[in-house]
Amino acid sequence: MHIGLIGGLGPAATISYYTRLIAAFKKAELPLSLTIEHADMNALLQRAAEDQRAVQAEVFATHLDRLAGVGSDIALITAITGHFCFEETRAISPMALMDGTGIIETYCHDNGIKTLGILGSRTTLETNLFGLLKTVEVVVPEDRFESVWAAYMKMAETGICSEEQRMLFFEAGQAMIDDQQADAVLLAGTDLGLAFDNQTPGFRVIDVIELHVNALVSMVAAAGLN
Repeated sequence: MHIGLIGGLGPAATISYYTRLIAAFKKAELPLSLTIEHADMNALLQRAAEDQRAVQAEVFATHLDRLAGVGSDIALITAITGHFCFEETRAISPMALMDGTGIIETYCHDNGIKTLGILGSRTTLETNLFGLLKTVEVVVPEDRFESVWAAYMKMAETGICSEEQRMLFFEAGQAMIDDQQADAVLLAGTDLGLAFDNQTPGFRVIDVIELHVNALVSMVAAAGLN
């Protein structure tokens, strides 16, 4: 099975997907067949803010056509923000498209998570993850809303997380646990690994990239058995 990633959303997250896929497939003793197609992060953020679903879906379809042309069997949009137009994109995709938020909902159901705090981009926070999670209550930072998304965007654009930004994310996550009764905090921006990787923030964290990588490994392993 050949995996296609729509990357560049942002660059640090794309690198994380790549390195984690290499490590996970090596651990599973599976061959990794992968192509990454670069997309424009800033254009995506603008269209998401303006809710231009059809327009962005057409852009993603162009990337998916290229991935299909090199033999990809399944594709993933490597940004939660990119899922604001998931259904529109899936409807015109030339190949199977992994439901990146559906995997989150399944994980929450299987692990008894009823209230989920989220950290991520402004549109992700403002729309409670675009209303895509139907069976989980979503909460966002209250007092730190503006500072959290601003810090996230700066980090995503530069690919660097300062200690000040890291502490802001940790404090916002802990506040959602303590004040809003969140069972866990979702890193709903795939660049947040810059702040949370190899760290112990003191609360339960759900890493979207880890969920996606594990799902891709399972798909490839299942395909090899059939």
